Amino acid sequence: MIAIYVLTGKRSHPIIVYISLKMGNGFQGFGLLVLVAAVVLLASVPTHAKPAAACNLFRGRWIYDRNSRPLYNSSSCPFMQKEFDCQGNGRPDNLYLKYTWKPRSCSLPRFIGRTFLRSLKGKKILFVGDSLSLNQWQSLTCMLYALSPNKSNYRLQTSGSTTIFSLPDYGMSVTLSRNAFLVDVVEEDIGRVLKLDSISNGDSWIGYDILIFNTWHWWLHTGRKQAWDYIQQGGTLRKDMNRLVAFKEGLTTWSKWVEYTIDPTKTRVFFQGISPTHYNGSDWHESGSATCGSQTEPIDGPKYPTGLPMEAKIVKQVVGKMTRVSLLDITTLSQLRKDGHPSIYGFGGERGNDCSHWCLGGVPDTWNRLLYAMLLVDREPDAELKIKS
Repeated sequence: MIAIYVLTGKRSHPIIVYISLKMGNGFQGFGLLVLVAAVVLLASVPTHAKPAAACNLFRGRWIYDRNSRPLYNSSSCPFMQKEFDCQGNGRPDNLYLKYTWKPRSCSLPRFIGRTFLRSLKGKKILFVGDSLSLNQWQSLTCMLYALSPNKSNYRLQTSGSTTIFSLPDYGMSVTLSRNAFLVDVVEEDIGRVLKLDSISNGDSWIGYDILIFNTWHWWLHTGRKQAWDYIQQGGTLRKDMNRLVAFKEGLTTWSKWVEYTIDPTKTRVFFQGISPTHYNGSDWHESGSATCGSQTEPIDGPKYPTGLPMEAKIVKQVVGKMTRVSLLDITTLSQLRKDGHPSIYGFGGERGNDCSHWCLGGVPDTWNRLLYAMLLVDREPDAELKIKS
């Protein structure tokens, strides 16, 4: 038995080859010829190893770039939600638009608009989740609108909790389905029941080329903002329970649905990682009363002082066990952007202090650039995710 390491240009792959070399009687040369032929043949076999596997796009830091600018102008995106249009709502600074995400161990592929549009031609994309899914959906649709040569030919249709953006010239659509928990909330005689082990509306998520799911923020709401009256866990009905435990069980139900329902040869599935909030300045070594308001610069360096929140660790645990889902791991890179929220500039006045959502242009544009990079590697395994020496 001979173990041959085939060098493919990406990495070495051990391939075990069984060759019977009959020595003596003039057969040594023949045996050597067989061995060489085997090496040449095996070296030509594609490995399907993706460069992204050796490159963590989500570890890095934000770098100031005075030449950086958004991929679209919020004032020129005709369907921009007012709550995300910080510049249009009077935010006086624009420094938050001048930072670029730089992975530590590799380089992001250069964003080429035509390549992006071409790669999505004929595709159906679906975002399923809460208002952070809306934030990313809004970013992506404004990017696509800005990239489209024929800006008059787009469609935007809303019905109930579903909104569809489409570019007929490219035969593509980007749909948003608002669903805060992914699992069911059912109206029953006793009230609204959050069912941790039930997904009855999943059929509407089938038939798409790309799925991006998200859930978390609504699991924390209490009082008037709480969207349910009871939680059902198996056969047990409760008024309340540990929210992290409930979140993990609901997320596990979703993971089982994906694993048993989605055909990975037809649909690419992502989970949008936990999007952080910035309501407590002690998290980044300021006064506890400090929030995202008046913040104009990101946190310098690759790490957030308090580390990953428990909900992000739960996402990594659940998604990490899945074989058909990729984690769009936005948590740490977004934690560093305490400057990127609307604050009082979400609705154009001294009302509220939104440190949950994100200004557009802004941080979600980077989420979509990372999504682009992951899709590009799927389509072109030799894409330039260049490893830094």
